[in-house]
Amino acid sequence: QVQLVESGGGLVQAGGSLTLSCAASRRTFRTRAMGWFRQAPGKEREFVAAISWSGDITYLEDSVKGRFTISTDNAKNTVYLQMNSLKPEDTAVYYCAAGGVVVTTTSEYDYWGQGTQVTVSS
Repeated sequence: QVQLVESGGGLVQAGGSLTLSCAASRRTFRTRAMGWFRQAPGKEREFVAAISWSGDITYLEDSVKGRFTISTDNAKNTVYLQMNSLKPEDTAVYYCAAGGVVVTTTSEYDYWGQGTQVTVSS
């Protein structure tokens, strides 16, 4: 079993920045990929970003390209989501996920964190 613990959410004004962190208890062949997803009230969970632990594969959802950056610290088993130029529409609960393949679909991720709230005020 793999535990994922997110941190770094909070309230920020539009145009501000936040960095989310996700610490994994361990890495296995089933957790070669790390992803960030988000879910706004009344909406389905959607893909935000994904990365391989080696860093050679990354994906970003179109609406966050140029504003968000995903990165890893292998020594700490931690993945980060740096969020700049935040917009009110970025408001959601953000979830960290781990899976075997770097993809954008929720069903391919086996392990999930508890989520962290990000609220962007206008």
